[in-house]
Amino acid sequence: MKINTALVLLCSQLMIVSCKKDDKKPIQDQPAIVKDSVKTATTEEEIDFKNFNIFNVSTMQRKDLMDTFISVSDIYNGKNTIPADFLKKQKEVPFEKMAYIELDPTYRKKMLDGIHITENDSLYLYNYEKNKLQKIPVSKLKAVAYLSPYMGEGEEIDPESYMVGFQIGTQKGNDIFDKYMNVIAYFGSKSPFVENKMKMIKWEKAGADIQKKYFSGSTLKYGGTYQYTYENLTYYVQDLLEEYGPQERKLVVINDHHEKVFEKTFTIEDGAEFNPLEKMPNEETNYYAQWTGRLFKGKAPVVFNFISPSFGCRAITFLDKESTELSINCDNRH
Repeated sequence: MKINTALVLLCSQLMIVSCKKDDKKPIQDQPAIVKDSVKTATTEEEIDFKNFNIFNVSTMQRKDLMDTFISVSDIYNGKNTIPADFLKKQKEVPFEKMAYIELDPTYRKKMLDGIHITENDSLYLYNYEKNKLQKIPVSKLKAVAYLSPYMGEGEEIDPESYMVGFQIGTQKGNDIFDKYMNVIAYFGSKSPFVENKMKMIKWEKAGADIQKKYFSGSTLKYGGTYQYTYENLTYYVQDLLEEYGPQERKLVVINDHHEKVFEKTFTIEDGAEFNPLEKMPNEETNYYAQWTGRLFKGKAPVVFNFISPSFGCRAITFLDKESTELSINCDNRH
């Protein structure tokens, strides 16, 4: 199959990362997790998380144009997403003419209804690295569809062959690639984001005493042990290795009373890889960096970007007692 290389996902590749809890029994001398000891925002700030979705921002190429695009196809898909009359033309028009379509008002309305928003809502684009929040009325956005880069010329095109969503803008040139690298998008009536509370984690080496206290008992080979402090929380990370590198990554979070308030074991499968905990030589961007902080109103702090998935999108982990995860919809189809 001929793969269209036009699609470039700009944010750190964000479908659900496979993150499983360690099946092994806990070591008896390890501190227990203290419930409800991670600070959250006040009740008045809480937002409605029913039908709550966040999205990745992508770039699509159309000849000499680069379009900034948000696909909503992870949550809105099916046979009624693309006009049937348009699909009937595929035998009569060149393949490139089928690659892009602006949706008419009827199909735009279907998409809005399908993702539970209205023309009165807004798109909120939050760059957590630069602490910049951009608001765009939904009514100002084009409803569009791009043919999947995995569709080849001569193949039968149906509605599910398309990535459906909103075009944010278009321009010539490639200088847009890094602009949306650390941006997440939300559609709604108000911003769910807490501004200026996200931090890029800069790990420091932790001592052997930390490894013994929090990470003893594994049958895997021990790799590096790292630590980082955010507000009243201290994060400890331990890499556990097999022959070809890290197989597990354990995270423990301790509060300022020396109580364990969170722990999680990250694992990889289906071609996923662990992101490095230290910046790689000659790396100019923060593409692989981990992030933590207060991202959503009324919710616990988050941490993410330990894993680069091959299938699906990255997930944000909340530092709460349920280890809640929120996938960033990215339409990472194969």
